[in-house]
Amino acid sequence: MTHSTRIALVTCREVQETGYDRDLPVLAGAVEEAGAEAVVVCWDEPDVEWGDFDLAVIRSTWDYTWRAEEFVAWAERCGQATTLANPADVVRWNADKRYLGDLGAAGVPVVDTRFLAPGDPVDLPEEQEYVIKPTSGAGARYAARYAPGERATAVRHLARMHAEGLTAIVQPYVRSIDTAGERALQFFGGRFLHAIRKGAVLEPGTAYDEAKVPHPNLRPWEPTPAELAVAERALAAIPGDPELLYARVDLVDGDDGEPRVMELELIEPNLFLSLHADSVPVVAEAIVKVAQQRPAR
Repeated sequence: MTHSTRIALVTCREVQETGYDRDLPVLAGAVEEAGAEAVVVCWDEPDVEWGDFDLAVIRSTWDYTWRAEEFVAWAERCGQATTLANPADVVRWNADKRYLGDLGAAGVPVVDTRFLAPGDPVDLPEEQEYVIKPTSGAGARYAARYAPGERATAVRHLARMHAEGLTAIVQPYVRSIDTAGERALQFFGGRFLHAIRKGAVLEPGTAYDEAKVPHPNLRPWEPTPAELAVAERALAAIPGDPELLYARVDLVDGDDGEPRVMELELIEPNLFLSLHADSVPVVAEAIVKVAQQRPAR
């Protein structure tokens, strides 16, 4: 069957070799059923002619945080050749978690966050648990949870990150994660799609350079009105009011019990389609609709 619409579902070599993104083949099949050609391709494949596609959808490019500058440069090139979802300016802004400062300045409830760049004085909490992680990271890479008495280990963690040129995030450990978990609200085509809840990722005593399960104890979730409201506020605060094909807002409860934004995932969020099979055709049809809006080549 020949399709007039061609769509690139963009991944990375590790995912392509391991099949770690279980949603990818399912999504590719659904895009085909929705009337377009779906091609799974790695973002750093040198011979790809991105202009041959009507749309490139960033999916599981889960190695980009190790090569953030290279990835952002790719997004800008790809976005000049075809329609990129999400757009390159969104990728550039969201690739560095200092965007949390922008959201907080816009009045969005976010987890308290400080940033320690290489050369900054080491300023760590003295009376509460806290988390250190890089501003460019995914899957809990280089993330760890510390008690006040573990300062020496935390300082070594910071030194390792700074030696690699990474800026660190320091946040209080949100205790509610241990009981209420973390909720991820998915939006697709400008509308709320579905949500999941996951358990705590960072266990006490787990070293920052150990592999972690990024989404433990997954289950479907029905968001509360307060969670939806905070998620929508976060999306409304994105600079430039861009058109987003997809977005994921990760929320936790603050000490007052009210939801706070932990992360805003606009680049390559796991959509958790395996928990929400009814969402698969909705996502595929939204992707094809955007692709078909591109001017004819």
